[in-house]
Amino acid sequence: MSTTSATAPVSYKGWAGIKRAFATPSALTMAILGFGCGLPFLLIASQTLSTRLRDVGLDLGSIGLISLASFFYLLKFLWAPLIDRYAFPLTAFLGRRRSWLLIAQLVVTVALFALAYMRPQYGVGGLVMWVLIASFAGATQDSVVDAYRIEIAPANAQAALAATYVLGYRIGLILAGAGALYIADLRDWTWAYLAMASLMLLPIVTTLLCREPVAPESTVTRRIDFVGAFWQPFSSFFSSNGLLLGLVLLLFVGLYKFPDQVIGVMAGPFYLDSGYTKSDIATVSKLYGVVMGVVGAFAGGAAVAAFGFRRMLFAAAIGVALSNAAFLLMAHYPGQIWAFYAAIAADNLFQGFAGVVLVAFMSSLTDRNFTATQYALLVSLANLPGKFVGGASGYIVEATSYSTFFLISTLTVIPTLLLLAWLWQRIKEPAAVQDR
Repeated sequence: MSTTSATAPVSYKGWAGIKRAFATPSALTMAILGFGCGLPFLLIASQTLSTRLRDVGLDLGSIGLISLASFFYLLKFLWAPLIDRYAFPLTAFLGRRRSWLLIAQLVVTVALFALAYMRPQYGVGGLVMWVLIASFAGATQDSVVDAYRIEIAPANAQAALAATYVLGYRIGLILAGAGALYIADLRDWTWAYLAMASLMLLPIVTTLLCREPVAPESTVTRRIDFVGAFWQPFSSFFSSNGLLLGLVLLLFVGLYKFPDQVIGVMAGPFYLDSGYTKSDIATVSKLYGVVMGVVGAFAGGAAVAAFGFRRMLFAAAIGVALSNAAFLLMAHYPGQIWAFYAAIAADNLFQGFAGVVLVAFMSSLTDRNFTATQYALLVSLANLPGKFVGGASGYIVEATSYSTFFLISTLTVIPTLLLLAWLWQRIKEPAAVQDR
């Protein structure tokens, strides 16, 4: 599979640009690599794993704590400088990006096979160890794919390719969510994880076939020492934005997805406690919900191309917060399938919309000389606060109630809106909007 050069004179403006992006070899590559990133996430860091643990009898507090074993997804910026600077030694012949990507995908595959044979009801030590390994490899895979996407398209194409990437990612979520739950319901969790591990062969083959992206011409003098590999990406970010604006941007990104992130761990247990079967959860949350997420993603890509970041960042933040309140329907009408559909529609539609808006915004903030590092830092910050609170979410629910928990999560959007108000005149719009 070939990729387009970052300097190719191609227009990706508006909805027509998104359709044009779908027709390129780059888009197919990004869709499959996105699939490889989405597939392991639910199995090691989110709802499928927590549903599995609840299904075998673990308490909510333990489930929340075990979810912290996937914390490498939050810290990938720490080793991203190595990904930016060096090729992985054993596979260096593939190029800087693909050498890391292939190794990460292979480790994820091995870890999923190992998790298939874990028995958490008899002890969680082995499961936690393999979740740690899988999350480290999965986080590395995400960092490389993010850098790959940014390096094969100009800034005004990022919303379009983000939507393409999200399509593949969401398909991965469907299979890791609905697919795994259906298999677990019909057979058992071992068969479910074995099937998911086998699907990683598709992105592995894609990595072997796709072309290495063209490295950008460096506009800075890179230090050749090991310390410089870590220091320069961060100093470059603050040199470009200034200290105050840089800090506010990082804080804004860190809080933007907080309402969504904070409820992620408890979603699976909440569905079971509300009286829904694993097949119900697979159909509504993992099939219908992911389809709604794809619709939201493409709406977000088109909206950013047409209207820019500022208004869409505001609309998405409000939408994500209000979608949390939709879970109150399920809390007040437990076991009612219509309430499940309504809550999942709102949640996934706005998650998909906000996800693409945030991806495009964060991509615009990165220096292409340090793509993997700076984008990994932003993505880690986007997930860090909610992830840590999510680790304690089981105790919050047990101390209060699901309804109170969802209401509190809705109100956490207020700090984000205050920061957006301060940033409003300082946010740079994409070229497609500026040119209009």
